[in-house]
Amino acid sequence: MIVYNVTVKVDHSIHDEWLSYMKEGHIQDVLNTGLFTSCRMCKLLGQNEEDGVAYTLQYTCESMKNLHQYQVQFASKLQQEHIDKFGDKALAFRTMMEIEHEVTHK
Repeated sequence: MIVYNVTVKVDHSIHDEWLSYMKEGHIQDVLNTGLFTSCRMCKLLGQNEEDGVAYTLQYTCESMKNLHQYQVQFASKLQQEHIDKFGDKALAFRTMMEIEHEVTHK
């Protein structure tokens, strides 16, 4: 499994609007590509929030092939929509991780 992690620093002035946009539209738009199986949104704790609040969006997909297909076919358009809407008030950077081992507790 692959995790496509998007970390976003969100300026306080657009925080509520950004959060609604992500929850009510953008995340579902990414999932609607059919290339990811889930998304987990997390607020980073213990961070200096003077200049904004940080979030991670952790999109899970089955393979690097799926992630590559997303990057080639969909990422530019969806990222540009985010930039057009929020500009430098919501700065994002992206990383990729491979799940090596996962343990769950019942």
